[in-house]
Amino acid sequence: MRVVQLASPCPSSVGLETQSAVDLAARKGLGPYNILAPKAGAGTKEDPNLVPSITNKRIVGCICEEDNSTVIWFWLHKGEAQRCPSCGTHYKLVPHQLAH
Repeated sequence: MRVVQLASPCPSSVGLETQSAVDLAARKGLGPYNILAPKAGAGTKEDPNLVPSITNKRIVGCICEEDNSTVIWFWLHKGEAQRCPSCGTHYKLVPHQLAH
């Protein structure tokens, strides 16, 4: 089994100090480990849903209707906003830097 260590959101802190920083970030709606879903925009061409990525493309899953259990998967590429092929919601890839 391979052990993977996540990068600390607070590299200079340990123990309770780290947990306090993580809790504070969570209360502010921030994902210290980048595992939270990004905040949704209006989904229009003028206000697309922003999708952070460290590369020039990323796969996106869209649940087109609130009570739907089907996910529409598609590739989102760097550049202008793109539409979900099923419902037409707009998404835009934005650059994201990893914390080192």
